[in-house]
Amino acid sequence: MNGRPALKVGDAMSFRKTLTVAEQAMFTGISGNMAPLYVDKRAAEAAGFDNMLAFELSAIALATTALNRVAGVAWRLGGLQIDFAMPVLVGETVESRIEVLDVADDAVSCSVRCTKSTGEVMAQGTARLVPVQARG
Repeated sequence: MNGRPALKVGDAMSFRKTLTVAEQAMFTGISGNMAPLYVDKRAAEAAGFDNMLAFELSAIALATTALNRVAGVAWRLGGLQIDFAMPVLVGETVESRIEVLDVADDAVSCSVRCTKSTGEVMAQGTARLVPVQARG
């Protein structure tokens, strides 16, 4: 065996979180993205939204928590293909659910689905996990 925990097709995990103003501010600092719809509530309201848009990548980042919890420390994110169907507003709750689709020694494929508390799918796609290997 390769020393990694056994993963099997159908293993799944969900992680849910409300995207807060404080986290939006931190992500703004990390990303440097100062686009008005993300940082200015008045600009978002003028565009027809009730609040600022949450950064799409901060919403999909919830999937990395679910991926890590199902796969453990022996795997890392090797690829991500996500389609965004709709925006998420700061203050909304998003649940990210992953499910293992295929397992091999060198990669694990997972589905990713992010759903707003309204039941609407805001993003979906696939993730590929690869083994963690120290460079030497």
